[in-house]
Amino acid sequence: MPHSKLKAGEVAGTYLVTSPVTETDIIAMAKRFARRKLAKGRKITQPSQAFEHLQLLLQDYEYEVFSVLFLDSQHRVIRFEELFRGTIDSASVYPREVLKAALAYNAAAVILVHNHPSGDPEPSDADRRITERLKEALELMDIKVIDHVVVASEGCQSFAELGYL
Repeated sequence: MPHSKLKAGEVAGTYLVTSPVTETDIIAMAKRFARRKLAKGRKITQPSQAFEHLQLLLQDYEYEVFSVLFLDSQHRVIRFEELFRGTIDSASVYPREVLKAALAYNAAAVILVHNHPSGDPEPSDADRRITERLKEALELMDIKVIDHVVVASEGCQSFAELGYL
């Protein structure tokens, strides 16, 4: 991973700090690593594999962001994309646009993701309703919704684990 303050260590996956780093540098590096873990071709066998990376990428927004992890038929990542931005407590999500993006990437499955700026990852009734609408729309094109993950500073909640899907 190219970064001016890091050098690859002797052991794979380790790095040496070559100059002083700030807290901002560390957060930026961590976000770069998280994006790399969600890069094209990475296989996701369990949605929980992506939780910490998604939390790192989305928890600090002061507004809601709705994103989608597009996957192929083997559940390898095609792309991670932030599709909608909202306000401090909601984001307008349009099933047509999610479906359009899924078809454009030729996705066979998706993991829906959004953050709760409040810090509480508990899904709302509105979250459950939009998930159902998205699931219905995507199923028409044989695209499976594997999970919907709500990310917050206090953790992540999985719709699949909660039995909502």
